[in-house]
Order: sequence, then structure tokens, then C-alpha cells
Amino acid sequence: MTGLRWGILATGGIASAFAADLRTAGLDLVAVGSRSQSSADAFAAKFEISHAHASYEALVSDPDVDVIYVATPHPMHHADAKLALEHGKHVLVEKAFTVSRAEAEDLQRIAAERGLLAMEAMWTRYLPHMVRIRELLAEGALGEIRAVTADHTQRITDDPAHRLNALELGGGALLDLGIYPISFIWDVLGAPTSIQATARLMDTGADSEVATVMTHEGGAISTSLSSSRAVGPNAASVIGTEARIDIDRVWYAPTSFRVVGPDGTVREEYASEVEGRGMQYQAFAAERLVSEGNFAGDILPIAESVAIMGTLDEIRAQIGVRYPNEEHING
Repeated sequence: MTGLRWGILATGGIASAFAADLRTAGLDLVAVGSRSQSSADAFAAKFEISHAHASYEALVSDPDVDVIYVATPHPMHHADAKLALEHGKHVLVEKAFTVSRAEAEDLQRIAAERGLLAMEAMWTRYLPHMVRIRELLAEGALGEIRAVTADHTQRITDDPAHRLNALELGGGALLDLGIYPISFIWDVLGAPTSIQATARLMDTGADSEVATVMTHEGGAISTSLSSSRAVGPNAASVIGTEARIDIDRVWYAPTSFRVVGPDGTVREEYASEVEGRGMQYQAFAAERLVSEGNFAGDILPIAESVAIMGTLDEIRAQIGVRYPNEEHING
């Protein structure tokens, strides 16, 4: 690839998963930053990382780092990615990209002004089975797309202090889980022309279940369901006039799918063969974009990440979820 040197900002579970896949892929992971030296040292020892920084400021100032993976909770994405961009680092920012469209637009502006890549870490889009699905759609294998449906449903925890249930940490099913089916729907059908959303809220005010029905250009309909309190099929389908694609559990991770004709005939079967979790594919894409000087992006352009955040804003407005200090954050 390009030989870019990676740094990881934060040391939580998703950071560990990404670090493991970078190592699996043989990419150059050279630094980690945490809010404490002990946490940085432990992470660095686990993944054989040479530079362990006791602050995010030290990480973004490291001259041996070219690109930083931002793995902090949602409300910190904007500030942490901005810090990295202002220090001349490309950024791959965990999804959801930010907590609002306003924050996403700000990162888009800063990256454009500085000639840097700011990319959302929606790793699902870069997986091999999703690449093949986009090829089938481009070939017209399904005919006219009439509907898309997907769920992301997990039983995580009802602990009100857990980040997923805490509004001050961007908690709720929507930003953590709902972003997957919403982004997938955007990938297949593009921007919604209408949005209807409903939700069940916890005592903390965060959403535990969110369902959407959206229409898209040409009249196609999409549905999504997300839950942090119950496990569903975690499957997805793209339904066309000539065939459909059924993506197996768990559809947003490396998995299998079938192309099925109207008579039930299976026209194609695909099974993923991916080493590790599969998060390395987004890193490959980021390195390719930097090498090409294509900082606008392609598979998931930053303009689309911004627009998707606008969709999430509208969903939150409809279900009555508002994060503390949101006006301050967006100001």
C-alpha cells in the first residue's frame, strides 16, 4: 500500500479490534494515544506499538504518524478529529461520524482547507461481500430496486451508566447500531425523499429501539430496525423486480448472501473469506485515497457521511432525542 503510519486515538474495545486487524493486514501501526500513560502502555504492549502517548495532544503531535483512527465515544469525535486534522493528520473517524450534521460539516470544511482525508469508519461498506453486492446492483442483476430492509439488533445492557444508555455520551441505539442499516440503505438507494421514524426510549432518555420507513428517488421504500435491548435476525435484503439479495446473519460483518430469482431459484451464492474481523479493508481504502490524493472519498464520500448525519438528525428530531450541550457542540 502507501506505507502510511497509523496512530490510534483511544484504547477501548473498538480500538483493540481495529489494531488487531491492522496487525493481521501487515499495516504500519506505530502509535497509540490515551488519557493515561498506563492505558497507552498496556495497549502498546498488547499490539507491539512503538510509541505510547499519555495524551491525545501528544499523539497528534507525533511526527512519525500520518493517519489517526479516532475511536472515542460519539460526542468526542468532532473535537478529537479536529485536533488531529489541525495537526496535519489524516483521520479515519469511528461511526457514527459525529453526533450531528453540523459537526460533520465542520470536519469536512477543515479537512478540505488543509488538504487532508477525513473518512468515516463505516467498515461494512468496504467488506468483500458488499463490494460484490454493489457490482450486482451496477449490473442491474435485480432489475428495478423496490425495497431494502435491514436490522441491527443486539442485547447489550440496561445499565443506565453504560455509554450506550447515557445521553451525555451520545447513547442510544441510533448512533451505535442504527447507523449501519441507515448507511446501507443510503448505499443502495441514495438519499431518502421522506423519513418516518418511531422509537422506544429508556428512562435515561436514550433510544433503545428505533424503526424507520423511508422513501427514495423513484419510489423505492426502505425499512430499518435497531435495538440495544433485544436480538433479532440481523439480516438484510435488497428486493428488485427481477431478483433479490438476501444477506445472512450478521449482514454488516463478513458473511454470505444469495441472489434469488422470483421463482426461488438461487442464481448466485457468495461466502466471505476474511481474515480477522474485516476492519482492515477500510484502512486499505483510506491508504488508497491518500495515495490518489482523493480526499473527497469514493465508496463513502465525506459529503455522503455529512448527509447521512442529516438523516440521523431528522430521525432524532422525530423520536425526541437530544444530546446535552448539543447547541454548544454545534456552535
